[in-house]
Amino acid sequence: MAITGEGDRGAPRRRPLAVPARRAGGRTGGRRAGGIRPAGGREAAFLALLAAETGPVYVDQALARLLEGSGLPARERALATELAYGVARRQGSLDWALARWARRPPERLDPPVRVALRLGAYQLWHLDRIPDHAAVAESVELVRRHGPGYAAGFVNAVLRRAARHGFPHEAVPGAAEDLETHLALTLAHPRWLVRRWLERLGPEETRRLLEANNRIPPLSARVNMLRADPRSLAAALAAQGVAVEPGRFLPEALRLGHGVSPAELEAFQQGALTWQDESSMLAVHVLDPRPGQLVLDVAAAPGGKSTHMAERMGDRGRVVACDVDPGRLEKVRAAARRLGLRSVEPLALDGRLLPERFAGQADRVLADVPCSGLGVIARRPDLRWRKTPEDLKALAALQGELLRAAAACLKPGGVLVYSTCTTEPEENQQVVEGFLREGGDRFAAVDLRPRLPAPLRDEPGTERGWLQLWPHRHGVDGFFIACLQRRR
Repeated sequence: MAITGEGDRGAPRRRPLAVPARRAGGRTGGRRAGGIRPAGGREAAFLALLAAETGPVYVDQALARLLEGSGLPARERALATELAYGVARRQGSLDWALARWARRPPERLDPPVRVALRLGAYQLWHLDRIPDHAAVAESVELVRRHGPGYAAGFVNAVLRRAARHGFPHEAVPGAAEDLETHLALTLAHPRWLVRRWLERLGPEETRRLLEANNRIPPLSARVNMLRADPRSLAAALAAQGVAVEPGRFLPEALRLGHGVSPAELEAFQQGALTWQDESSMLAVHVLDPRPGQLVLDVAAAPGGKSTHMAERMGDRGRVVACDVDPGRLEKVRAAARRLGLRSVEPLALDGRLLPERFAGQADRVLADVPCSGLGVIARRPDLRWRKTPEDLKALAALQGELLRAAAACLKPGGVLVYSTCTTEPEENQQVVEGFLREGGDRFAAVDLRPRLPAPLRDEPGTERGWLQLWPHRHGVDGFFIACLQRRR
């Protein structure tokens, strides 16, 4: 987990979107996103990127809030999505190239100017169907409308140079000369990530992972099997014109075509469907909660896994959905109501304090802990530019605390699943191994092979109690699952 929206989660939690106030020269003062109706797809993308650049929000969140109720036609919404996600993905390589034509690093420019330059350059260099003059003129108009007074002429001059000279491919080192820099620039990832994946995975697999992170990921949904049969629901969705196919591993998983809006689907409104990646569903399958049990979810919001556990239990028993943020627990309540589940009990509490209430009582505990989110870069494209190696070290300390608290709540014989949506061992295997060393013989890793679908049983680590999923290998989010049992 990495504390965010129901899909499932993908990076540290960010506060509500507010588009920044314009500097002197802009036409109006800043307003919250709810008060802005973008005139078209380019403006929606610009505002989303600007909000992500200057405030505590990711670009996918910002864009979703801007498009909600915008009244933009499907074509403009699609353009906004392509531009916002594309610029967010390519930010590093765009900035590297723009620095040549702007004659100063983009980080030294005002945020609206940075965003306008990136938006224009992305259209010039990556979207052949958009004429150069349109890419330049629209970017100039956007910064004139939303940026400082000096900016229009500057953006016009830089983008004209960028259009005339093109992306400086000749300045990118060849793979044989400098593989790390070559991959970082051509596949748009920070060098520190490229370096660590090259060391762990080697050149070919690293390239495949970087390419997977740059693809649009599948839309994955979970069927509420208390209300619907997956095959029947898939047939009904197909009859409504929705592209649908079975999931890769689990019977309740479906994959839907892009462009589907959850709120517009009758199946979602009626509680038969929930948006959730199949990797997150696998964590619940490994935990295997049973009817009548007491189950704790250590960091539950927005409720994807809590409601999945309740469904798997036939809505019989108790699923205590704990989260430190009372506001986010409202999402858990709303999800449970929509799905018709009564066994989910939201609890506003720091997960580290759970032993004060549930020490030695729980049959099952899910510790889906805050993480770097590096397994969900494809869904949250700007996340790659916001993380540092230091973040992994800081998160590992919190993850260890939450795992120890979760384990303290288990009764003898109880089962715990520790999970994250990251690929990095500091947050995954090393946290679990450290806990097992501290716990002596009170806890043991559980062989995952009997708990997994057949295609995953022989993956590395499963016999030792853990599974690492990768976007390029498994076609799901990058996700880690470990299973432990209390012996005494």
